[in-house]
Amino acid sequence: MPPHKQPLSRRLLLAPALLLTGLLAGCNTVLLNPSGDIAAQQGKLIIVSTWLMLLIIVPVIALTVTFAWRYRASNRAARYEPDWDHSTQLELVIWAAPLLIIIALGAITWISTHTLDPYRPLSRIDEKRPVTADVKPLVVEVVALDWKWLFIYPEQGIAVVNELAAPVDRPIQFKITASSVMNAFYIPELAGMIYAMPGMQTQLHAVINKPGDYEGFSANYSGAGFSHMRFRFHGVDNAGFDKWVQAARADAKELTRADYLQLEKPSEREPVRRYASFAPGLYDAILNRCVDTSKMCMSEMMAIDAGGGLGRQGIDGVKEKEGHTSDANGATPRTYYVAAALCTVADPTGTQPVLRPAQNVSLQN
Repeated sequence: MPPHKQPLSRRLLLAPALLLTGLLAGCNTVLLNPSGDIAAQQGKLIIVSTWLMLLIIVPVIALTVTFAWRYRASNRAARYEPDWDHSTQLELVIWAAPLLIIIALGAITWISTHTLDPYRPLSRIDEKRPVTADVKPLVVEVVALDWKWLFIYPEQGIAVVNELAAPVDRPIQFKITASSVMNAFYIPELAGMIYAMPGMQTQLHAVINKPGDYEGFSANYSGAGFSHMRFRFHGVDNAGFDKWVQAARADAKELTRADYLQLEKPSEREPVRRYASFAPGLYDAILNRCVDTSKMCMSEMMAIDAGGGLGRQGIDGVKEKEGHTSDANGATPRTYYVAAALCTVADPTGTQPVLRPAQNVSLQN
């Protein structure tokens, strides 16, 4: 029967179904149909877990509706047993089914937690191809800035803002940190979300199995420009990746420490920028929060603490100075550290720091 000739009641019932169909038609099911093996395994885990939970949810909902209808007040034909209080068979069903499902979910969670550990190097390219011993992962150092992304390729010697590329079927090792506040690195087609935190390094091992142009973004609110903190991830073949690297090198710009200090200042909707080279040790300096060379690196501070600290000289900053100490063996060269800004009663401005010998502490990483 043509729609315009159907009864009004039937058309009213069909309207919500058609509306729901139209809304679902615009859905992007990337989480359940990704292009990377790690994301695909995570998608399957979601499906399996959902089906296991539905084994309880659907029968409970169905029985709830059935009992409500069968034992409604107007149904005089329903059995009335006011003294009924126990059924061994019913108790077994009620407790055994959820228990078995919880055990199954626990086993799946334990196995997948270890198998899909983001810090664990990949053991396979996909379900049919293992990673061979001669395959070297592509290392990418990721820095979450306000509000853009910086990608450093140490092997290729380039750095790129708001654009990422990797060869298809090659394992990728991401080293991730942040410049100021906590953020989250997320490419749905590739793998799950990994947090980026200042002064800390997280990792992610993943692989892209299909060529394409994918979206990456921040999945953790980090301020006013968070909504525009997006980038493109290009999955390309080896020739395409080499071409992309050469395009970055063709810009002939270097990302110096001074340039990075300007780049890390908050800004929104930053265009793609490519750098043919970057300052040596830049990522380590970002991680240790000492791109500004006037600041002591976190690793140096921890080395001082590990050596017993520097007493009063550890209150503020310290400066390195060469000197000598005298002992039974004669004068011995020593490294001293002086407080950069330590006020005393005799020296309220802190301009005459007291020289004290260090406790055999090295400021080298």
